[in-house]
Amino acid sequence: MNRTLAAALLGAALPAAAACPPLLDHRMASIKGEPADLCQYAGKVVLVVNTASYCGYTGQYKGLESLYQRYKDRGLVVLGVPSNDFGAQEPGSDAQVAEFCERTYKVRFPMLSKSVVSGPQAAPLYRGLAGKTGQAPAWNFHKYLLGRDGQAIGSFPSAVAPDDPRVLAAVEKALEAR
Repeated sequence: MNRTLAAALLGAALPAAAACPPLLDHRMASIKGEPADLCQYAGKVVLVVNTASYCGYTGQYKGLESLYQRYKDRGLVVLGVPSNDFGAQEPGSDAQVAEFCERTYKVRFPMLSKSVVSGPQAAPLYRGLAGKTGQAPAWNFHKYLLGRDGQAIGSFPSAVAPDDPRVLAAVEKALEAR
């Protein structure tokens, strides 16, 4: 490859890489095993939620899907991250979790592969979220809200449902920001 072409390709790649906010600058696997570059969500409002299939809060999948369907055309992404960290309430494989979510709750929002979300072994995404908000998940269905600029703008504990007025107000405000 000639230097001019290489410089042009590198120059074209640099702005895209620079535009990815640090909290989204992670590559993980989707629940289907495909690569997932979280930079694809730059410029969107992202609600990151650690999920579990056998938890008292599992019914929140319905509210998360409803929230996603209501606001996805305005730029909201709900990003589910299954985890077995709390009470061993997500023991299944990624395939089992995906099947459960699709069959039981008709989940269409993006789901990542099962990950550690707490403690020293937490996935880099979760270490970053906990560092920026000062709040690590204490249980399943903890929610982090990222603005369009990729900055953490909200953290909601498990007991705060997706349709809680505080979540809705924060999502609306983030979607209105440009």
